[in-house]
Amino acid sequence: MNAPARLLTTAQAGFDAARRQGLAGQIGGHGFTAQVAAALPAGWAPYPGGEVPALQARLEATVAPLDGVLLETVIDAADLPLAAATAGPDDATLARWIATRLDLPVPARVSVQSHARRGVHLLDAGTPQARSEYWRRFRFQSAHRLPHVPVGHKCGRMHGHGFEAVVHAQAGDAAPADNIHDRIDAAWAPLHMALNYRCLNEIDGLDNPTSEVLASWLWTRLQPALPGLSGVTVFETASCGAHVDGQVHRIWKDFSFDSATQLIHAPAHDPRAGLHGHTYLLRLHLQAALDPLRGWAVDFGEVKSAFKPVFESIDHRTLDRLKGLADGDCASLAQWILHRAQPLLPALNRIDLQETAGNGCLLLAGGSERPLLPA
Repeated sequence: MNAPARLLTTAQAGFDAARRQGLAGQIGGHGFTAQVAAALPAGWAPYPGGEVPALQARLEATVAPLDGVLLETVIDAADLPLAAATAGPDDATLARWIATRLDLPVPARVSVQSHARRGVHLLDAGTPQARSEYWRRFRFQSAHRLPHVPVGHKCGRMHGHGFEAVVHAQAGDAAPADNIHDRIDAAWAPLHMALNYRCLNEIDGLDNPTSEVLASWLWTRLQPALPGLSGVTVFETASCGAHVDGQVHRIWKDFSFDSATQLIHAPAHDPRAGLHGHTYLLRLHLQAALDPLRGWAVDFGEVKSAFKPVFESIDHRTLDRLKGLADGDCASLAQWILHRAQPLLPALNRIDLQETAGNGCLLLAGGSERPLLPA
């Protein structure tokens, strides 16, 4: 019997703030995004199914003192021993500050993104094992074709993408946090020169440039320069990609659906008790060994095709009418989808479901919480 899936509730909140940066101490402003993911215990929210709005409200209240201020006036780095080596409230310092004030009963992952192309995740916040994982996002323009796909497959034709790659690196004894974003940039620079405005098939080692093969190719070349390297993510398009951590390959495929719902346990005064709706973002994660000929774990097109009957049962529907759905909340819906999609997609081991940006849940059915994708 498979172990029960592990559920993490997620929430996101934004704030605008200024901070001193660089050796000159110049003041610069950012639009920050904070995120949290935690396995909340039963009874933590005001009612069953109310975990997402409750966590979202808690996070919004926590970051409210940071909105519209110079961060140094609120955050005293001296109170954060792990930040003592930093010049000011960098993203990691902000993540620790938020984590200490969320007052959650369980360890959490707290993330801060200060720019569309960089951020940090504080993993296992609230425990002695807490550690920081930094990421940088890069873009390159390349052509490719997949030479071993079935006849007639569109990816067998030469075409191109605006690829994106996310490089993840953890800070530690082998990779101190000081200037880790700069070290990621330096390690990436020669790879950008090799990939940008090139045909990937013409590059040594990329004769079959699937997203999975490309992620592995990048991992092999980044690892010597980044001892803290923890993952490489390749976005082939905005809605699908592949991730490698040096051991396993994972892919994901995004779907968006527009549906109505209501929460049966919400009190009468809560608007969620009545019929309302969302444009949901659903991300299916699949893990499998690479096919030795095709060079992929699972074909993105096959994922879309296999998932079609489940997708059609939830898109433009009233979800609380679905047979077997326990409630209209994110967690119940993610479990309903997993139960019906796994027989069609045996490699499926994680579902991310958001009812609004960053607010929803992760359902881990033997899969890892990673990759941690940018907001």
